[in-house]
Formats: sequence, structure tokens, C-alpha cells
Amino acid sequence: MLDPAELLYAYSKGYFPMAVPEDDNEIFWFKPDMRGIIPLDKFHVSKNLKRLFNKQHFELKINGDFEGTIKACANRDDTWISQEIINSYTRLNEMGYAFSFETWRNGKLVGGLYGVAIGRVFFGESMFHLETDASKIALVFLVEFMKENNFQLLDTQYLNDHLKQFGAIEITNEEYEEMLELALD
Repeated sequence: MLDPAELLYAYSKGYFPMAVPEDDNEIFWFKPDMRGIIPLDKFHVSKNLKRLFNKQHFELKINGDFEGTIKACANRDDTWISQEIINSYTRLNEMGYAFSFETWRNGKLVGGLYGVAIGRVFFGESMFHLETDASKIALVFLVEFMKENNFQLLDTQYLNDHLKQFGAIEITNEEYEEMLELALD
């Protein structure tokens, strides 16, 4: 298991771990030259998704089933979430640093995301869905929580097309480090 203090220190310096399946799930530390973030003030939600969120189609929970969320995120053919990662983040969750934002329907976990919170930063790690829009609703839930609690930075690590629809952008590592330092103060 990764040392919790080492994990938190690495995040505070802009690094994050990933297991590499091709290397027997050995864990490597990453700090990309270009970093994906979602500026909270530019977070975009489509009208249909906003309507679905407001209808309360899903029950929303924080840490209702953290381990179930991270395992569901890992349940894909190609994943960087090894058992060691699961164990390490579950420990961070027990310590109050890792969180899952979840969508439930009829008593079943159907979507969510997890990440690490330090200071006023949420370091997003991964998301999953078993029902249409379940992970998107979890992201809206996370951003609402972040705004209500004066968070400043939502780190997505990398930029992808899925996150672009919400206003995600890519910034240089230098810009990221400046934002990170301010949000950790």
C-alpha cells in the first residue's frame, strides 16, 4: 500500500500515481506538462442535464460506498487502478482525504467519481456509470459541493472529450502549480 503521507505530499506538489498494467501494475508518479482542470466559474451543464439534476432522478451521496465506487471505476478492460491503488485510496478515505460523489437509484450504486481533497483543491481521479448520465450527475454534484464549500481548483489530471463538454481546459504545468499553491494556502 502507498504511504498516505507520501500520497498527500505528492498531490500537494502536483504529482499523482497510476499503476501500469504492462509493468505488473507497478505504480509510477505522473506530473504532465499540460494539466486538465475544470474552472469552477466556467463549469457548463447542458439544459437537459440540469433538468435531470433538478428532477432528483438519482439519489446523491458522498462516501455512501467509497470502496464500491473505486472498484466500479477500476472495472474496465484497461485500467490504471490496481488493487494497491484501491487499498491506498480506501485508506485515504478512512483518514478523511479521499471522497466519492455517488449517484444511486433504487438502492443501487449506478454512477460516481472519486478523488482526493486537500485544502481547497479536489483532485479528480476517475468516474464510472452503469446508467446513462449517472457519472455526469455525480460531477454536477461534486461541482455544486465545491462551490458551496469555497473550493478553488478542480484538477482532472488530463483533458478528454468527455470533460470538455463541461468546460474543462488544459493549462501548462507552471500555471497549474501556481493555482495549486494558492488553493492549498
